[in-house]
Amino acid sequence: MDGGTMDNHILSSKLALTWFIGGCLLSASLLGFYFGFPSASHVFSFGKRKKKGPIRVYMDGCFDMMHYGHCNALRQARALGDQLVVGVVSDAEIIVNKGPPVTPLHERMIMVNAVKWVDEVISDAPYAITEEFMNKLFNEYQIDYIIHGDDPCLLPDGSDAYALAKKAGRYKQIKRTEGVSSTDIVGRMLLCVRERASGDSHKTHNHSSLQRQFSHGHNQKMEDGGSGSGTRISHFLPTSRRIVQFSNGKGPGPDARIIYIDGAFDLFHAGHVEILRVARELGDFLLVGIHTDQTVSTNRGAHRPIMNLHERSLSVLACRYVDEVIIGAPWVVSKDMITTFNISLVVHGTVAENSDFWKVDDNPYAAPISMGIYREIESPLDVTTTTIIRRIVANHESYQKRNEKKAESERRYYEDKTYVCDD
Repeated sequence: MDGGTMDNHILSSKLALTWFIGGCLLSASLLGFYFGFPSASHVFSFGKRKKKGPIRVYMDGCFDMMHYGHCNALRQARALGDQLVVGVVSDAEIIVNKGPPVTPLHERMIMVNAVKWVDEVISDAPYAITEEFMNKLFNEYQIDYIIHGDDPCLLPDGSDAYALAKKAGRYKQIKRTEGVSSTDIVGRMLLCVRERASGDSHKTHNHSSLQRQFSHGHNQKMEDGGSGSGTRISHFLPTSRRIVQFSNGKGPGPDARIIYIDGAFDLFHAGHVEILRVARELGDFLLVGIHTDQTVSTNRGAHRPIMNLHERSLSVLACRYVDEVIIGAPWVVSKDMITTFNISLVVHGTVAENSDFWKVDDNPYAAPISMGIYREIESPLDVTTTTIIRRIVANHESYQKRNEKKAESERRYYEDKTYVCDD
């Protein structure tokens, strides 16, 4: 056999082998497609988007004592994609990793479902992103990116809860909202308990100074360099841009049926969400009045509100059932106010902390009652701000320990943090 013939024979053998291998791979792919086996490209495609269509992003959290910081995180996450899927960590997982939650899972689910930037919610999500759960997110829920804030999320063993997502190249980071955390809010209530217990002998001084702290964000002991309890009273710096980001930016139509409901909406909770949902169903546009700090203090006691006016307003604005808020609404719903805002119906829930207005001469709802446009509506949940505070008080020792531990990690975050752009 001459050299040319041998070369042709070898070339023919290589081509035959290539066709044979290609045919086997094609057959295996077809069988895998038919029987549902994962292909090699499917298993190892975490580092790139596999599909066209909407970008789906995932964010998880405990969302305990849910506040405007949580809502702002969800807003930022939603801006990184077209659809936001949120995982709500189970009660059992929170207990193992952080201690007892203040609000049970079903209430936290109500809160997250009500945030207007959320498209889908997964209940009983794990605290850490395991490989099994990450595969489920990418394959079953078609998630493209996993999102978390720039503050570290460490497991009890000190490892990064999002290490696998980062390794897969499918992790994105957003800016943590300054000036608020669940630890901070629980700390404010614990401070209330301590002040109330020790303040009877000098009540006037303690009550007035504490109210100023809640309203204006000052903690004298901390700002003077004292150790304090590690609790920072509100350091939130409200901006007009943040209000715009949370606002719907749309007014009612000319023939819209406008429903009005007012209140403190302090420590925005599932009871608030559910009464707002019911109120919104009564009309085309829901207008919510948020009472001033002074009004709340006068009617609920000097240790209230826990959250200041701007904090409470943002929490309400983030709710999908709310169309507009009045920041600093008057206590009395006057006829002039009803005319100004073209209010069709004024409502009030059956479960509320200020249900004694019927007994006083200066009933704040006298005008809408006389006009025949007032209605009391059944509250779906028997939960109030006092309910939340009582949960903290009943377990104050365990929450105090949890806060002391968390305060240290938050202190390190603030010491080491760098600038992260916010949208």
